[in-house]
Amino acid sequence: MESDYSRLTSNLGGMILVAVLDTATTPKVVGFAVFHRIIDEAELSNLAVDPDHQHQGVGRVLVEEGRKRLLEAGVRRVYLEVRVSNKNAQGLYYSLGFGLHSLRKDYYRNPNEDAYVLCLTLFPPEVLSTAP
Repeated sequence: MESDYSRLTSNLGGMILVAVLDTATTPKVVGFAVFHRIIDEAELSNLAVDPDHQHQGVGRVLVEEGRKRLLEAGVRRVYLEVRVSNKNAQGLYYSLGFGLHSLRKDYYRNPNEDAYVLCLTLFPPEVLSTAP
């Protein structure tokens, strides 16, 4: 997996955002989000938050910052897969504007589970401000 992230950082369409907590001693990584862009679509391929820092807005900030940067890069849609059983993650994604796109049977392993494919459609600010 480390080599996957290394390749992604050298790819023009790759983006890894890291949330760092500045402490009195040393900074601590509390979360990260991994995006991969191809032309005008992107995938949120991984979002992780340290268990001690979950439900504090870290994941939300990472996804919102990714959304902002992807929009600036011309991305129109962001996709992701989430385990059908992962209700906490689904709640976050739905609250950020993602919607159900499709179902992927037996997508995950260990344990085997279906995945929801979610999609977020991005609009430039000028489109939103002129909407009726």
